[in-house]
Amino acid sequence: MHAPDGFIDVPVSAAAGVLAAGAIAVSLRGARRELDDTARPGAGGGAERTAPLAGLVAAFIFAVQMLNFPVAAGTSGHLLGGALAAILVGPYTGVLCVSVVLLLQSVLFADGGLTALGVNITTMAITTTVVAYALFRGLVKVLPRSRRSVTAASFVAALVSVPASAVVFTLLYAVGGTTDVSIGKVAGAMVGVHVLIGLGEAAITALTVGAVIAVRPDLVHGARGLGQKLKLRVNGELVDAPETAEPVPVAARSPRKVWIAGLVTSLLLAGFVSFYASANPDGLEKVAADHGIDQQAEEHAVADSPLADYGVKDVDDARLSGGLAGVIGVGVTVVAGTGVFWAVRRRRAADERAEDTTPAGTSV
Repeated sequence: MHAPDGFIDVPVSAAAGVLAAGAIAVSLRGARRELDDTARPGAGGGAERTAPLAGLVAAFIFAVQMLNFPVAAGTSGHLLGGALAAILVGPYTGVLCVSVVLLLQSVLFADGGLTALGVNITTMAITTTVVAYALFRGLVKVLPRSRRSVTAASFVAALVSVPASAVVFTLLYAVGGTTDVSIGKVAGAMVGVHVLIGLGEAAITALTVGAVIAVRPDLVHGARGLGQKLKLRVNGELVDAPETAEPVPVAARSPRKVWIAGLVTSLLLAGFVSFYASANPDGLEKVAADHGIDQQAEEHAVADSPLADYGVKDVDDARLSGGLAGVIGVGVTVVAGTGVFWAVRRRRAADERAEDTTPAGTSV
């Protein structure tokens, strides 16, 4: 789904870049509140823990995006990650997570054009996150408040987010496409193949959300307030136990084990499992080749990067080259993502301190 340079003309690419920049600016402000809320007692266990967890989500998305899975004859798909990020860490932080991944993929791995970065952030980060989280919140409001319903809602939200991303790309191409092709045929092909890819996205998202909820529901933004009430058997019937005055929050436990497990999983996926991923073109690449969209595709500006195409330059062994590139990518992403969210969290804390020290009646 990573659009290269040349698919969409400069004016529309620039407009998408402006839209993406605006969305990131809004997300930076929103992420301050999300990270702060997660740090409150009973929500996430401390301000110093929220940035590493958000950085881990970005690294995990990077790793899983390396795992292309077959969806049809000669076509593959991979995780987009917007739904997963939004449900785990919140929609604003989720936009930033996927944007960090897309930026690093473009700059380091020549995956997704530099001038098309705004297009890719618009389709893969903004669209998937907004659509998925809006649908997810609507579903959890009407479904029974349980772990299963949160997992089911995440499945549906992720499934819908992928063809929604394909629709937005098609609209951008209809306005700024660089080749003369039938938009109707492109739209049908894009939506059709991305519905299939959406099934894979939904499965990965639901499995991941379900796994985290099973061990630490307090670390899942979309599962806030979710908890199993203690049951007591009274006269042969199960009834809710009375709430204690000061319940001990699960969040008081350190999320270090979850973080370590997530990082190890990401390293294994990117460094080893990715070697067995499908080599077939993904949905956008396949549609572009079938309908002539790729006629104006341009060579990536960093095509000679030492990590271009997810391989380490001058390492002849394909398995070792790809594995090293994946491990490097996970490492860079978790460091960069953690740094971004740490800076966002510190800015929030600085703003709060400034408000606390401002005399009453004084404007700042």
